[in-house]
Amino acid sequence: MNSILINYLLSNFLKTIFKVILIFYSFGIILNLFEEIEFFKNIDTSILTPITLTALYIPNMLIKLFPFIIFISSMWFLLNLRNSKDLLTLKVFGYSNFKIFFVLAFTSFIFGWIILFAVNPVTSSMVKYYENTKSKYSRDVDHLVAVNKNGLWIKEFINNKYRIVSSDTSRSNIIKNIKIFNLDDNYNLIEIIYAKTADISENDWVLNEVSFSSFKDGISKEVFKSEHIIQSKYDYVKITSIFKNFDAMSFLDLLLNYQDLQNKGYNKTYLDQNLNSLLSLPFFLFLMTGLASILSMNTLKKSNKSTVIITGLITCVAVYYFKDLSFALGQANRISLSLAAWVPVVTIGLFTSIGVLQINEK
Repeated sequence: MNSILINYLLSNFLKTIFKVILIFYSFGIILNLFEEIEFFKNIDTSILTPITLTALYIPNMLIKLFPFIIFISSMWFLLNLRNSKDLLTLKVFGYSNFKIFFVLAFTSFIFGWIILFAVNPVTSSMVKYYENTKSKYSRDVDHLVAVNKNGLWIKEFINNKYRIVSSDTSRSNIIKNIKIFNLDDNYNLIEIIYAKTADISENDWVLNEVSFSSFKDGISKEVFKSEHIIQSKYDYVKITSIFKNFDAMSFLDLLLNYQDLQNKGYNKTYLDQNLNSLLSLPFFLFLMTGLASILSMNTLKKSNKSTVIITGLITCVAVYYFKDLSFALGQANRISLSLAAWVPVVTIGLFTSIGVLQINEK
């Protein structure tokens, strides 16, 4: 009988989770599809392209929203359980509120690890395909930034000429061993600039120990300067922001290629933040189930459906903004970004642990 009851709880809880996932996915499709259609409206491509890209992008968004999906699913399931005779049946066979909470919370915890090791690699691949496809159709082909084993590469169109910049990768605003190739609009080489270092803190780059090799009418000319300033559309903040986007990398990618990603120019602080944010997911899901159990089984036990739903929505918003505040404090260097991923988990954990112990057994 015990196994039958556990199977009942698990099967119905999982059905509720998948229902909520489908609702979130549908809303995501509707909201994001218009943006994709706008992007492709002047591009000769099938309507299936924006639809396909939207369908591929939304699952990654759902992973970020999964703590709230679990919270809503738990509230929905427990509310239905509370308003049916099933809860009474469970109580008759010795299932306390705490035991029901633990079965649901442990299921959410396992779900979190499945997402990290099975779902996340798939959604990351989908995002990678999404980004590559969008880049292929992008109108802004004159401006590109890339980092590989050979260093930093920038292509930009500025002052009516093309510029290709290469340098060693750097984790600060000072880059080294810079080569700048200036080309005309027909891609003919007109000048090469070499610099030992460059300060790229602002859009006016300050080059140091500079040599110029200009090519005009078949004649090569060299000039040397101790300092030279050039304008660029990119500064250090804009370049590094490109390497803060880890959506196309799975948890396993980040974990197994941690050092290699740093060598490629990815910021260690943001790598740690994303790793810890993903690693905290199973624990976050466990605690959000606990929070839902407290509200459904104890705090709002005698409240009507409307009160429970409104309270649940307010709780979701509060948790979302608290999580956002935590990351904002991390980005402002008030706390470390790694710690910022765990502050909401620890705080909700303390609140939940007190509430779970007081779950009403009546």
